[in-house]
Formats: sequence, structure tokens, C-alpha cells
Amino acid sequence: MAQKTSERGLAGAAAPVVTEPGRVRNVVLVGHSGSGKTTLAEALLAASGTIPRPGSVTEGTTVCDHDPAAVRQQRSVSLACAPLVHDDVKINLLDTPGFADFVGELRAGLRAADAALFVVSAVDGVDDATTALWEECAAVGMPRAVAITRLDHPRADYDGTLDRCQEAFGDNVMPLYQPMLGDDGQSVAGLLGLVTLRVLDYSAGHPPQVRDAEPEHLAPVEEERNALIEGIIAESEDETLMDRYLGGETVGQDVLIPDLEKAVARGHFYPVIPVCAQTGVGLDALLDTLVSSAPTPLEHDLPAVTGVDGSPRTPLVCDPDGPLVAEVVKTTIDRHVGRVSLVRVFSGTLRPEQTVHVSGHGMAERGHPDHDADERIAHIYSPLGAQLREVSSCVAGDLCAITKSGSAETGDTLSGKDEPLLMAPWRMPEPLLPIAVVAKSRSDEDALAKNLARLVAGDPTLRLERNADTHQLVLWCMGESHADVVLERLRAGGVELDTEPVKVSLRETFGAAAKGHGRHVKQSGGHGQYAVCDIEVEPLPRGGGFEFVDKVVGGAVPHNYIPSVEKGVRAQLERGLVAGYPVVDLRVTLFDGKAHSVDSSDAAFQTAGSMALKEAAEAGQMTLLEPVDEIVVRVPEAYVGAVMSDLSGRRGRPMGTENEDETGYSLVRAEVPATELIRYAVELRAITSGAGTFSRTYVRHEPMPSHLADAVRKEAVAAR
Repeated sequence: MAQKTSERGLAGAAAPVVTEPGRVRNVVLVGHSGSGKTTLAEALLAASGTIPRPGSVTEGTTVCDHDPAAVRQQRSVSLACAPLVHDDVKINLLDTPGFADFVGELRAGLRAADAALFVVSAVDGVDDATTALWEECAAVGMPRAVAITRLDHPRADYDGTLDRCQEAFGDNVMPLYQPMLGDDGQSVAGLLGLVTLRVLDYSAGHPPQVRDAEPEHLAPVEEERNALIEGIIAESEDETLMDRYLGGETVGQDVLIPDLEKAVARGHFYPVIPVCAQTGVGLDALLDTLVSSAPTPLEHDLPAVTGVDGSPRTPLVCDPDGPLVAEVVKTTIDRHVGRVSLVRVFSGTLRPEQTVHVSGHGMAERGHPDHDADERIAHIYSPLGAQLREVSSCVAGDLCAITKSGSAETGDTLSGKDEPLLMAPWRMPEPLLPIAVVAKSRSDEDALAKNLARLVAGDPTLRLERNADTHQLVLWCMGESHADVVLERLRAGGVELDTEPVKVSLRETFGAAAKGHGRHVKQSGGHGQYAVCDIEVEPLPRGGGFEFVDKVVGGAVPHNYIPSVEKGVRAQLERGLVAGYPVVDLRVTLFDGKAHSVDSSDAAFQTAGSMALKEAAEAGQMTLLEPVDEIVVRVPEAYVGAVMSDLSGRRGRPMGTENEDETGYSLVRAEVPATELIRYAVELRAITSGAGTFSRTYVRHEPMPSHLADAVRKEAVAAR
């Protein structure tokens, strides 16, 4: 990508530098795949003069699509930062993936941003996943605006898309502009400002010609304009303004526009701007709206902060002269540069040659160990996609990139070394699709371990598990697309690997009491081996663990060899008896045996104990136990029936449903065998059109149906 970047003239682009937070806008682009986010970002960069011309998404030449895995799959899979300058204000555009599998990148973008721009295609409209994202932004009070794109498409339906946005997002979603058709009656040639009553005419190209609207233009938009004015006045801090307006007083633009900007910045009003990235229609209007209405970092509440030991600290303020507190919102590994960290500075100023404290937290279960260390920041860069342009500083409220950090990972806090601090982590989704990987050769194992460590460092939604029961290396991913990209990145790093079916951690137990006789007698000319033991095995209730009882009388088994029998039994329990899975919930009683004064030994009695347990298993009606999870599925109410039916087909036991107030979603609870959940993350998404999510919690192991257990046993025998 570095070569393509240079060819497009980005290498010489000046990096925008600001010295005060009020001149920064951090805006995250949100929307489903295909809505046109990356294309819009490219068009805005070109319109502002940041790049000479937009790149192509399908060719992988855009600023934002710099990941080789993304280029090959023609999809955006990573968070990308693209800063531009408009009206002397720096706008950091944060382009996020539209695929649900990469929601971790979206959450990182939301963390770094102060406002969200929802990009909705005039062709495809609003889907359930986009509505869920809108609700997520609403939960944290993030200001939002809507850009309706792809107006030049033959199937574009602006009015219908606007209606669907208002149905999905609420009544305070209102257009600021009305598209105006060209002379052909089909293409969009301009916009009519509903507040200013001025026309932006793009028929002669970009920039547009600006003129007052003609009388014939006003009548068709009178109803929309009145609704917009009433919506703005309803959010005004002047409580008398609505009465005056309803009484016939004309409210001027000098009142409406400031009230509109305040309402948008507070997250109470959501403007809609029609745009066409290909023709440039609406780009100026969108940039003006972001500059005037998106909140500055000074207006956005900052995350909570504590000492690294959890001790309370004074809430942060966005002050360039305050204590340094920044956060790594994205980590990537460049094969030439090494580790590249995208950083949001919340307080203080980050400078080159500065020593900072790096604090990690709370992700050990996903392969991200906690850590605390001091590091020196050599250089600071302004990122433009994959291009890094060195800058002299990064003030509170701004974004920058640092390189070659030894320990900083996604979610880590950078703070002053004299006062180490820790920011409250943002909520990350749990990866629920397991993929078992294996290196093709022993020489690939080291390369696989190194590359996995790099991927896990940059992707908090990727969990690495080395399953002690199944001896598999399992990557827990967000979905198939996420898994494909992870495997592609591993192979691009020179790792030869294969995938294999994921095994579930089953258990074995005894279904009935049984006795076993273990006799290990060998004579080979020298010191022999002699040990005999008799045991009785009894099943215990689920969760009973393992008990070993000594009932030997008369010294049939010498006292010093009794622990050897127990050791041999325990070792065999770990290896399994029927299908190679650990044996649980039983009591083993040693009641008799024999020893030899010369040939008996610790090793001999360990072997005899193992043999006795195997013989007991042959007559003990062995049972396979499978793990059962409690799952909570969150879906729109319309999909509850389909989800319940699907869970029944997975041997699930419904435990009830409940409705979430005012969200239109329901929670479905059920207990389901873990063997039926291996691909549930993918299949639930298909059932619910991408709107369903779920969580799972282990409950217990319980007997597996006999026909399934027989299949597992046959598979185990065939593998020996």
C-alpha cells in the first residue's frame, strides 16, 4: 500500500496540526457494508484537498483500505483514521467496517470519536444491525447525524430512505437539505437548504454555485421546512420561542442556526444530509455541518480514570496543559514499521522523546496480559490511512499514531510516568465462533506462535485458547468473515497452517458401580515387577469430583504403595477410559492386593492401579458427559419464534423470554449442549438477518444421548 500511497501523492501531503481542542472534530463513520462509508470518506478527503483524487474500493486503492486481507476480499475490515481540514478545523474521520464480524473495530471508533455520522444507502436503506448501532450510540449519548448516500444510483429512493430512517431512528431525524433534480429529471444536480433557503447548484461541477431559491422551489418543501423549524425550536433553550413562533412570529436564521448547532452537539437532534460521493453533491454541506454542529472534544464527557491500582482519581477534563492521559484505540502490525498504535489523547499533550507509562488491564482471559511499564515515545505521527506523517505534538482531543511500542496494545492507557493512570475500558463483544488451527510442520509452530501474539495484541475481539482437554489451539472469532481475515493475516505472515474440526471438552464417568482387578507381573532376568490391586468404583453425583478410599486390611498392599495405586488411577482418569476424555465424579476404593518383597515398586503399583481402573470400565456402563451452556439470545421480537424453533432443533431447553422496554427486542434464555453451539454465532446471524446476538455461560456437564455418545466412541477408536 505504501507504493500506491506514494503514487497518489499522499506522501507529500502536509499533516494538519492543531494546538487547541476546540479546533478538532472526531467523527466516526457508521453503517452497514455497502452503504458507502469508505467511498464517502475518500470523496471528503478529495473535496478538502487532502488527496488529489479519490481511490477505488474495489481496487483496494483507498486511503482507508490498506489491509492486504481487506484488499483481497474487497471489504473494509479495520478501523482507519483520515484527517482533513475544513474552514481551519481538523476533522478526524474514523472509517469503520460495516460487517458485523468487525464490531470490535467499530467500538474502538466510537471510543475515539465525539460524534457519529451514520451513512445510509439510498438504495439499500436501513437494516436491523444499523438500528442496533444507533441504539448503542444513544445509550452513551453520542451526537449523531445521517448522510444518505448513493443518490446517483438508478434505484436510489431518497424520500423512502428518509422515511425509513425516521421510523428506525426517531422523529428528531430531520433533513437539512432537499435534493434537486437536474434538467434530465433523474440525476441529482443540487441541494436546497431548508433553513437557509439557498440552493447549492452542482450542475457546473464542484464547488457549487450558491444562489437564493426561486419561489417555485419553496412550495414543495414548505411542509418539511415547517417540521424542521418546529423541531429546532423544540430543542431551543429559549422556552418562549415556540409560543412566539406559533403566534405567527418569524424566527430568523440567526436564531435557528445556533439553536440547531447546539441541539446536534448535545445529541438531541439528528440532521440528515443527502450526499453523492461520485458527483460531489452535498460534500460541502456535510463538511459545514460537521464543523458547525459536531461537538468539540471540550464538549464531550471523558471516560473515567483511576490509579493503576484502582484508586479513585479526579475526573478528566480536555486540557492540553493537564496530566497526560491517552488511550490506544487500535494496534496494527506493519511488516516494515512494526507495531503502529492509533492513540486518542484525552488530556495533556503527547510529545516526541517523551517517556510515558503504559498500563494494560482486564483482558488476560483473551490473551492480553495485564502490564505496567515505562516507554519512550520516539516519534509522533498524523495517520492518513497507512501513511504516517510526522508531527511535533498531539494535544488533548486529537488523534495521532506512535510506532515501535514494546508493550502498548489496544485498550491500553498512556499516562505520565510520575502519575500512572488507568482509563476505564470500553465494552467489547465476546468472540463466540471457535476455529481450531494447527501448524503444518514443526518449523511452522514458532512462526504461528509469533504471528498469533501479534494479532491478539491488536484485536481484543480475538481470543486465543490452548484447550488442555482437547489439546487444540483454538481461535475464538466474531464470525466467518473475521476468521477468514485472521487466517489470511497468519498466512500472509509466512505461516503454513491448517484448520480442523473443533472438539468440545467432554467428560467420562461411570454409570454404575464396578470392580476391577489389576495385575502387573513381569520377570525379565533381573529385577522384576510385581503388583496386584483390587478396586471398587462407584459413581458420585455430578460435580462430586474424585475420591480415593483405602480399605486394605492385613497389609495386603504395603502402606507405602497405596499412594502409588492412587497416582496410577489419577493418571488414567486424566487420559480417559473410553474416548480419551477425562473421567470425573467417582469414588475408587482399594480393598485388596498383593505385593512382593523384592519385585514390587512404585511404578509397578501405578501400572496395576491403571489396569484395575480399565477393567472396571469394561463392566461399569461408562457414560459420556457433554457440557451444557446457558445462552441468552437478544433478538428483535419478530424473530423470537424462529430462534425458539432453532434452539429446539439443537436439543435446547427454553427457560423463558422477556421483552426489553421500548427497544423492540426480546431476550430468549435456554440451556443448550455446547456441541450444538460451535457454529451458532454464524447461524443465529443468518436466522435474524444479522440482528441477533447471544452470550453463553457454562452451567454443568450432563449425559450425552446414547446415539451421539456411540458416534464419539467409534471416532475415538478409529483415531487410535
